[in-house]
Amino acid sequence: MSPVSVVVIDDQTLVRQGIRTLLEMGGISVLAEAGDGSTGLEAIRVHRPDVALLDLRMPRYDGLWMLERLREETAIAAHPPDDPPAHGEEHPLTPVLVLTTFDDDALLLQALTLGARGYLLKDVTVEQLSRAVRTLADGGTLIAPSLTDRLLRTLRGAPLPAGAADVPAQPLSTREREVLRLVAEGCSNRQIAEVLHLAPGTVKNHLSAALLKLGARDRTNAVLRALREGLLD
Repeated sequence: MSPVSVVVIDDQTLVRQGIRTLLEMGGISVLAEAGDGSTGLEAIRVHRPDVALLDLRMPRYDGLWMLERLREETAIAAHPPDDPPAHGEEHPLTPVLVLTTFDDDALLLQALTLGARGYLLKDVTVEQLSRAVRTLADGGTLIAPSLTDRLLRTLRGAPLPAGAADVPAQPLSTREREVLRLVAEGCSNRQIAEVLHLAPGTVKNHLSAALLKLGARDRTNAVLRALREGLLD
């Protein structure tokens, strides 16, 4: 099993230390700890972890603030003003796993639309947390199963996700729906290729086509819009 590194961002010192101890017992390396979104952003810049674990409710600079800044900074670094990204191209964001005590539908939706790739409540087991970290490090996404049905209900009446163009969504092909369903289930492109018996490049092409049809600029927002429009079962 390949090594995985994380940065833990939480305003409670005892919580950070507990998470560090539990993750390191599972073979996951904690590179740094931070007490708010500003210091967390700096820790990500310095240490370049595979995954960032982020609380949402923190004083001064909270988790939503950090997600927004991280997305902006990464987009600028990946595509300077004289080299804008192609439509549907993903930015290489540090995967962020939200780990919070707040069971709040609005916060969940905000965090996901700002680029979080996973969302768990702090009542998870050590095994669930370690598995979630490794899933994100491998390019997948993960939302606690207890939150999925409520997220779908929230999305039905919500405005378009941030990052989605204000244009009608186009119908997806059967293969594009299959790829997006697997993205929604937390699979990386490599895992999707294995499940569907496709070349990784073919999976990337199907995903790019789905992004274009949905007017979305990354995989998370593509899934959110597809769910909102009822394009995924």
